[in-house]
Amino acid sequence: MLETTLWVGLGGAIGSIGRYWLALLFEALIASRFPWATVVTNITGSFVIGVVAALPLSPTMRQFLMVGVLGGYTTFSAFSLQTLVLAQDGEWPKAVANVLASVILCLAAVWLGHALASGMRGGTA
Repeated sequence: MLETTLWVGLGGAIGSIGRYWLALLFEALIASRFPWATVVTNITGSFVIGVVAALPLSPTMRQFLMVGVLGGYTTFSAFSLQTLVLAQDGEWPKAVANVLASVILCLAAVWLGHALASGMRGGTA
């Protein structure tokens, strides 16, 4: 378990650095207020987790790539894969609920967190 934990931690560092570098690249190439780097990160992370999920890998390698690298790169990839698996298993109500709950509740949570932190420092939400 400790060995896998270390691999996941290393993968997380690699994924986080990759995401940071991608954001720097987009800032240098595209002057836009639209979050292109985040969109591209979510799309590429979702693509790669789909590839990794279909490959015959050892459990440690799977954790390194899926939880570590892709988890550090984007958690949207895990959300996408979990929604796909629910849909493939015929669990359409759960797949739709996962999408709606994730989008709506995450937007509500970020708004609430922002509002609370702004209120604590005397600003506006």
